[in-house]
Amino acid sequence: MFYDHDHDGGMYMPPGSSMPDGSMNSTSTDMGMMMHMTFYWGKDVLVLFSGWPERSLGMYILALIFVFLLGFAVEVLSISPQLVGSSSMAALLIQACVYVVRMALAYMVMLSVMSFNLGVFIVAVAGHGAGFLLVKARALAAANRADSAVPSAGISSKV
Repeated sequence: MFYDHDHDGGMYMPPGSSMPDGSMNSTSTDMGMMMHMTFYWGKDVLVLFSGWPERSLGMYILALIFVFLLGFAVEVLSISPQLVGSSSMAALLIQACVYVVRMALAYMVMLSVMSFNLGVFIVAVAGHGAGFLLVKARALAAANRADSAVPSAGISSKV
């Protein structure tokens, strides 16, 4: 079978064809699909679902927002909820469910980045960074509240 390599680092795959090793099957009803093997710019990208974002700028921007929120959610869910007053088995079950959701979202971010689109890559990293910033800012604020609530022992504040 013949595969046409373009000069942008991608590989054109005719409809219904498979890779030389038979590992992946490209299916398309109306035309071939470009499978990029290097990073590239552009709104013509396939993110997570077949036919999405459909080569329109508005849908591409929506896809970028979606990937950003996925990365953000992965970081926000990385903190373990402190469940007070519940049985240990129920708390363990809730933490396991949160972990499963977090891992599913993380895999969705990974699959999105595997589109090799630089816009998708940048918003995925930005989403992780913004989520990390929020988590750490909240932890710092909680630590500052705890420090201000504890009176200093033996230190006089008289001038």
